[in-house]
Amino acid sequence: YTEAWDADKKSIHVMPDTPDILLAKANAANVSHKLYVQAWEETKKKGYDMRADAIPIKTAKASRDIASDYKYKETHEKEKGHYVGCPSAKEDPKLAWAARAMALQNDRLYKKAYNDSKTQIHIPVDALSVQAAKECQNLVSDVDYRQYLHQWTCLPDQNDVIHARQAYDLQSDNVYKSDLEWLRGIGWLTEGSVDVVKAKKAQELLNDRLYRTRPEQLKFTSITDSPDVVLAKTNSMQLSDV
Repeated sequence: YTEAWDADKKSIHVMPDTPDILLAKANAANVSHKLYVQAWEETKKKGYDMRADAIPIKTAKASRDIASDYKYKETHEKEKGHYVGCPSAKEDPKLAWAARAMALQNDRLYKKAYNDSKTQIHIPVDALSVQAAKECQNLVSDVDYRQYLHQWTCLPDQNDVIHARQAYDLQSDNVYKSDLEWLRGIGWLTEGSVDVVKAKKAQELLNDRLYRTRPEQLKFTSITDSPDVVLAKTNSMQLSDV
């Protein structure tokens, strides 16, 4: 008897043009980041057109040239007037460093031919040491020493093959269920399970207190200057003993 009424209680119909829905849509449009940056994104897609002879470009190039020239001459301006000199070239640190670098460079060039010829070794192919190394390599070679046996193939209906398959199945089942062994004997509370959550949601849907709003809970303010209220006030003043 109450099945149709219970089914009707679960269906809520909200008109799309109600003030709350329109207010929610307006708030969503106001706080939308996509709509906020939409004009900027469309402006970026249009690109820009800036000529090479534009005033900002010329100003930036001139500023860059001035800064580059200043940075290039900054060290020279700082050292200007600080260089006194040395009694001899050996006491001058820069000249000594240059002489040391030149000596290292000359030593590298001097040994360049020797270093290039170190890796070029010419040994006759019939030398005794080469022949002995080849014979030793043949003796210790694993390719010639080891002879692989024939790979036998077992029939699928043999007893040992069937027994091995059963053993593999048992071992695989033990390994598959090994992660459930530590759960044996552990208690479990139904709080938070799917059935409990489903029952709570159904109870909330069928709760008449949450579905209906009592009239006394609605905020209502009467109009003080309506004809009915003014007439009631006038009658009250006329009938007042005071």
